[in-house]
Amino acid sequence: MSADPVPVLSPDRYDAVVFDLDGVLTDTASLHLEAWTELFDAFLAAREGRPVPSQPFTRADYLAHVDGRPRYEGVATFLASRGIDLPRGDVADPPDRETVSGLGNRKNVLFRARVERGVEAWPSSVAVVHALREAGVATAVVSSSRNTRMVLDAAGIRDLFPVIVDGVDAAERGLPGKPDPATFLAAARELGAAPERAVVVEDATAGVEAGARGGFGLVIGVDRGGNREALLRHGATVVVDDLGELRVAAAAGPATGAAR
Repeated sequence: MSADPVPVLSPDRYDAVVFDLDGVLTDTASLHLEAWTELFDAFLAAREGRPVPSQPFTRADYLAHVDGRPRYEGVATFLASRGIDLPRGDVADPPDRETVSGLGNRKNVLFRARVERGVEAWPSSVAVVHALREAGVATAVVSSSRNTRMVLDAAGIRDLFPVIVDGVDAAERGLPGKPDPATFLAAARELGAAPERAVVVEDATAGVEAGARGGFGLVIGVDRGGNREALLRHGATVVVDDLGELRVAAAAGPATGAAR
């Protein structure tokens, strides 16, 4: 843990803050977990020929193999953990096709159905973003999700982020996903910030590892339940339970609360 358990984000030290989306800005990590669980439990049960799989998909599986990774990579990584080898398939595979791509597309159907019922942004996170913008610190969103813009629109906060690099952008630009730092570095470049003068805020181990590997000046892990040690182990400089713990300082001035 950092010597200062309450990081101060100051424009004298940082030019930009790059946020992950699900679980950091919006309360959608739980929706992803629900969708992955529905997908994999049905898939495993069908393979075993029983109503409920003997080893169902768990939150521990989600955190270790799926969280923060591009969707198809998450499918492949989880299947490998269970010793299951499926054809990669094609991104155009229908959701009922038993390929890595088909399963990934089925998960997307399940997730988007949940998003359509409504998305909430974390109020404390939104307050931090507003405080950073008022202080002159640039903000961006980097997410492996191909639904990032839809989720930001549903939460009503898309206009707070002039730069967005998501799963669609990564595919179009040929950028590898987290834990590779490429997407974070791309966002920092678009904001005109050197990595050492930028901050990464993430709730996934793959994401904090990407921030650490990218040489970012500060990597903040967000632990919304039982993942603190793993976040620190994978490269977080400091871990908070909620972004309301952060402080934002005006340039050359005293630190103030984020929700001022």
